[in-house]
Amino acid sequence: MRIPRIFSDQALAEGGDILLDASGARHVISVLRLKPGDALIVFNGHGGEYSARLLDADGKHARVQLEHYQEGLPPSPLSITLAVGLSKGDRMDWVIQKAVELGVQRICPLLTERCEVRLKDQRAERKSRHWRAIAQSACEQSGQNRVPQIASPVALQAALAATGQVVDACKLILDPRASQSLAALLGSWTSRQPASVILFSGPEGGFSDDEVDFVTRQGFTPVGLGPRVLRTETAPLAACALLQGYWGDWR
Repeated sequence: MRIPRIFSDQALAEGGDILLDASGARHVISVLRLKPGDALIVFNGHGGEYSARLLDADGKHARVQLEHYQEGLPPSPLSITLAVGLSKGDRMDWVIQKAVELGVQRICPLLTERCEVRLKDQRAERKSRHWRAIAQSACEQSGQNRVPQIASPVALQAALAATGQVVDACKLILDPRASQSLAALLGSWTSRQPASVILFSGPEGGFSDDEVDFVTRQGFTPVGLGPRVLRTETAPLAACALLQGYWGDWR
């Protein structure tokens, strides 16, 4: 039986005990239905994890004894930054959850010309907290010990300025009109394999022509994903899977 994994945003140390927050306690008690003495794994998102035991639980609180530290699953050797246009409904939640499962290490929600979602101030902060919780849960499920950074939603220009600080990254923008496919680019790559990739993916309706031109002038290569037009939540995930297959840890 697979030992359940729990995220806890607090300092962890061998031999110590911690009190899980309300969300973690509810998950342990009501969803996993663990009993005192049951095994679990605890991590705080900064690397490594701890074998642990549930000490006691009273419905709203759960106390856990931390036992042995272990490195656990290492991150992918390919650091992927995904800058993706905001989408409606639960599509953005889906993209973040699956991107984390695929090993993406940083996600930057984009505000673009064709975005139908507008977030400001408190609503933007609530959304960011919600997305961070999704990323934490995805790490629990997928065995990862480092929670990816979820940036606050920013305009395209600001995202380019932030990602421009990544040195020697392969810079790509998804564009269904591109003459070269991502698979063809990866298959013909003759340079030294990059350690990081910055991938821009658009919202519903894609990037505008002006946006593609602007990003391309910043050193990004337009690439497509084959003959079919993919939905906004499908395209970035398909691209990340290809990248992990060629340059990451899907080997």
